[in-house]
Formats: sequence, C-alpha cells, structure tokens
Amino acid sequence: MEVTVFRFADNGNTSLSSFYIDGKFMAFGVEDEKRAKKVMGETRIPSGKYDLVLRTEGGFHKRYKKLFPDMHKGMLCITNAPDYKIIADGMEFKYVLIHIGNTEKNTAACYLPNTSVDSSKFIGYESSKAYQLIYPIIADHLEAGGRVAISFVDLQ
Repeated sequence: MEVTVFRFADNGNTSLSSFYIDGKFMAFGVEDEKRAKKVMGETRIPSGKYDLVLRTEGGFHKRYKKLFPDMHKGMLCITNAPDYKIIADGMEFKYVLIHIGNTEKNTAACYLPNTSVDSSKFIGYESSKAYQLIYPIIADHLEAGGRVAISFVDLQ
C-alpha cells in the first residue's frame, strides 16, 4: 500500500497537505512548519519516503484504545529507523504518529488528518472523522501482514 502526502502550503508556522491512499484522495492534513534545523515540537519531518507501522505501546495508544475501542489496533507510526525513529536531513525524530487534531498546536511533528482545511487560517476541520476514515484501511492492511509506505512530497 502506498500513502502519499502532498504538502501544498506552509505559512512559516503550519503546513497543509492532501493525503492519498493508493492514488485515491482521502483527507487533508495539518503539520508543523518546514525547518532546515529541527526545533523540538515545532518541525515537520522532511520530505521523503518512510514506513508506516503500528505502535502498540505508549500514552497515545492507551488513549486511542478508549477513544476508538471498536477499531484501534495501535498507533500509526511513521518511521525509517529502529525504535520508531526517523532520521532524515540531519534531523532525528521519534514517535511521529498520525493522530487527531486541527491545528499545529495539536502536533509535535505528527501528522493530523482532517476532512477539510482553511488555507487562510491554516487550520483543519473534523479530524476525528478523517482519522476514522483512513485508520481502518491502513491498520487492517498492516495487521494482515502488508507493508505501507508513506511519501511526503513538498510542492512548494
């Protein structure tokens, strides 16, 4: 399975994107801004190709088991190195997840799916609804033993 994120706007504080699964548009997204040097909790991951895996430990996992008891199997975690890390462009991140949220204040490098975004305010809407749309498709594929690659493409 191939997930592609096309980043189409960045106002220096927040990035907006579109999210596709196997070429089909599924959602929009909100992330932190692009930076050449990482600032903890204020930097999106660099463009590139990563793996999506299920992380079945940690605080988010426990909360989401309660929040989404009928579908949650583990957090969707973006990684390219052991221990759920991302190492890219001289920066290192850990535990970068796909989870719910509508503004960059809800993320620390994580990806927030939304049903729509306002490019004048740089916020998203209905994140929980978008998450519930994409999560089972990806999680079921992973649970069945499939691989999921996620590519982040900067359009600007």
